[in-house]
Amino acid sequence: MKTVNETFEQQLANHQRAIESVCRQKPTLETMAQWMIDALHQGGRIYLIGNGGSAADSQHIAAELISRLRPGRERPALPAVALTTDTSILTAIGNDYDFKLGFRRQVEGLVREGDILWALSTSGNSENVLLAAEEARKRGAKVVGFAGRTGGRLAGASDLCLCVDGETSDRIQEGHQVAYHLICDIIERAFCGRT
Repeated sequence: MKTVNETFEQQLANHQRAIESVCRQKPTLETMAQWMIDALHQGGRIYLIGNGGSAADSQHIAAELISRLRPGRERPALPAVALTTDTSILTAIGNDYDFKLGFRRQVEGLVREGDILWALSTSGNSENVLLAAEEARKRGAKVVGFAGRTGGRLAGASDLCLCVDGETSDRIQEGHQVAYHLICDIIERAFCGRT
């Protein structure tokens, strides 16, 4: 059995590997950020989806874009919506149709050409996320995926996918958090000083 120190050392090494994998994908992050800046400049919106911790991350990202990431930076609120938050919509769709359609049905009603769907799934195989990504692409929106090591099926369902080298959801989500804060920072800088 591992000691507490050995466990910490192993987990910190896993964390470092996940973060290093994000650093190696800097061009992907830059392209994702530019797509979002372009979409926002052209009147598009950013919609976010995910399950569990990824649902919380979706809400976190939307908050950073609507409010702001850094104090002292003044810019307009940016249109970002986490499709994870409306329990009445999610449960109505689940009851009337199927819970796996919870995001897809919202995409059908809200997402338009020129928008971005930001889809987070540590496995890359969440059926409700994949169905929403498919619907968004049908509607002419770009899909930005955040997934784990292989990307799962989300890699193929996305226009671009960040794949974090982690074996567990917590390490993958830590990589996602670093990546989305970098993207939000680049977006915020692009809109600072604008009214």
